[in-house]
Amino acid sequence: MKLQDYLQQQGVWFEPHEHPPTYTSQEMAAQEHISGNAVAKPVTVHADDRYVMCVLPASYKLDMEKVTKALKAKKVRLADEQEMSKLYDDSEVGAEPPFGNLYDLPTLMDKHLEGQDRIVCQAGSHKQAIRMKLEDYKNLVQPKVADLAVHL
Repeated sequence: MKLQDYLQQQGVWFEPHEHPPTYTSQEMAAQEHISGNAVAKPVTVHADDRYVMCVLPASYKLDMEKVTKALKAKKVRLADEQEMSKLYDDSEVGAEPPFGNLYDLPTLMDKHLEGQDRIVCQAGSHKQAIRMKLEDYKNLVQPKVADLAVHL
């Protein structure tokens, strides 16, 4: 399901944005003229026997020790592109929206996003972004909030 269709069905306010293709969340932040702290970047990990979506600000990087602790897992690794293309078959690889609930994935949100009123995220394409209220995002996705990342 396209993210915009889902948000409309849920009656949630959002602003769609088109921009030149970007391949990192920091590039998208620059194109959208916002701080990387307000860009919700999804990173998929494989923890023991399951996939989990971790969502963090673009200006941060995942700390695998923190993720392992938050998930109470024995072994955690980043998902590779082949795995991601199967998990997010409706999105361009690397442009998946940070909505684990749309893919039946548990979602962890880094605590560093908590201070944002609004977030921006990829909408399934390297050229499309969505701006929305963080509270609406949290109400829809129901992420577990944890300390997952360190500032770049």
